[in-house]
Amino acid sequence: MDQTATLLQHAKPDQLVELVLPHLWAALADGRVPANVCVDACMTLRHAYGQLGVRAELLPVDLAVQCKDGSGTRYGSLTPSWSGTSWNGHCVLVLPDSERFVDATVEQFDEVREIGAGPMIGKVALPTHDCGMLMEPGAQVMLQRGDLVLTYTIAGPDALASIVEHPEMAAHADRHHRTGVNAASFTLAALRGEGVRGRAMQAPHPRLRALLRAVGDARYEADEGGDVRFRVADQTGRELWLRMDEIPLPPTVPAAWPRS
Repeated sequence: MDQTATLLQHAKPDQLVELVLPHLWAALADGRVPANVCVDACMTLRHAYGQLGVRAELLPVDLAVQCKDGSGTRYGSLTPSWSGTSWNGHCVLVLPDSERFVDATVEQFDEVREIGAGPMIGKVALPTHDCGMLMEPGAQVMLQRGDLVLTYTIAGPDALASIVEHPEMAAHADRHHRTGVNAASFTLAALRGEGVRGRAMQAPHPRLRALLRAVGDARYEADEGGDVRFRVADQTGRELWLRMDEIPLPPTVPAAWPRS
């Protein structure tokens, strides 16, 4: 939460959503994440980003973590597969419009967690041509975390299909959407805070700006199941407790991602 507070205080308008959301998710989910931590996190955060108007796409990777002495460990796989309900790969998100790379669960790996810097977020160079994937299979992204060098190698379309086409994902689609909406709701509440809202209203996300206007300083609360609702007026002017995905917005506001 300290890292989240620092980002809220100092992040530029175009960085706020992209940086704050994964850190806030990590703080909220600490100790309560499912077994398939990276897949569930990416599915949840994809919906959360999308509710706030940011497109996010899944990216299966192989990850090599190299220590200062040259030793290292590999995580994930270029050819991941399922064992029952467990997936043996590693998954991150890429944000095409800002060319950011987000590994929200990098601290599941002991040597990275010891540094204590939270999710890994970096910039990537996306190809300008349309090859069917956001990043070319086999391409590498190298990021520094303390004395560690993290090398992500992009897996191919079969690896992505192993996630999105698996029955486990269909079985948990509603949960991923619901938890994503809740993570986005907490983020929205944080972005309307004093000293933050002005910068958030300058962010390049029309949907975020519309949501900030819609909720204003309305009260919000989470029920026992974790569902967050804001006390806002509906189209008839009645005040209701509404989830973020129920709040009426002008028809000109872009729809949430992912879009069918």
